Amino acid sequence: MAKFQINILGCGSATPSVRHNPSGQIINFRDRLMMVDCGEGSQLAMRRMGIGFNRLEHIFISHLHGDHCLGLPGLLSTMALHDKGGRIRLTLPQEGLDRMRDIISFFCPDSPFEIEYQGVGNEPCTVADDHAMTVEAFQLKHRVPCLGYIFREKPKPRHLRGDMIKFFGIPIADLHSIKQGADWTAPDGRVIANERLTTDPEPSVSYAYCSDTMFSPAVAEAVKGVDVIYHEATYDDSLAEQARRRGHSTAREAGKIARMAGAKRLIIGHYSNRYTSTELLLRQAREEFENVTAADEGMKIDLL
Repeated sequence: MAKFQINILGCGSATPSVRHNPSGQIINFRDRLMMVDCGEGSQLAMRRMGIGFNRLEHIFISHLHGDHCLGLPGLLSTMALHDKGGRIRLTLPQEGLDRMRDIISFFCPDSPFEIEYQGVGNEPCTVADDHAMTVEAFQLKHRVPCLGYIFREKPKPRHLRGDMIKFFGIPIADLHSIKQGADWTAPDGRVIANERLTTDPEPSVSYAYCSDTMFSPAVAEAVKGVDVIYHEATYDDSLAEQARRRGHSTAREAGKIARMAGAKRLIIGHYSNRYTSTELLLRQAREEFENVTAADEGMKIDLL
């Protein structure tokens, strides 16, 4: 079972390329699937990677540029064709919600599953929250309204010390609260500190998806403290001015964002089709931040 895994469906940019698919990722969190962006060919990439759509619960769209969303009608049509039941939640910028709803309604008029639309405005907010994870949306800096997403694993329960549980004769009914950090009160009134009964859990992990955006300290502040950041790196240094004009970032700027945010790892992607190799982009990003991975189609990145 994947604990927290990023599956790269596509890491190219707007112009079609034989080397890279448009943007798309599947996040596998404890065998629950979420999708971030759905460029053309995303469902084919899912098939190549052996990822089914039956467990797909939530689709997050960053913005309504074609290389980030034009695969969505086709994916949902295929899911309807195969009689997927249940519900799919679709989160996207509020400005494009009605337009996207009309497109999907046209291609999937009699869908066997419910589509729940969630529009996000200009303010940072929590867009998903369950017992194990929260997902937050925040504004990126692009030519159109564009969202970044932060996936945060919630703190894990503490580990019980079996020897101490047995020593104090603690009943099963009290174990849940102890795992959540509570002290235990014995029948004679003694309070047994939680630190004597448990050990620390594994650290929780967080992941931020930032594509598309120009360099902005506000983005670094929004993702501050996140463990792993995916950040677009459309251009190299020589095209920095073009990056600014088009609302994109260079690889070096992606490295700066990771450093400013205090991240542990950076994944770059959204490459311009002019690059036949990621070597230059990777080198320039690493001059700002050491631990950088260049995304590629078919890559599975385990965060846990």
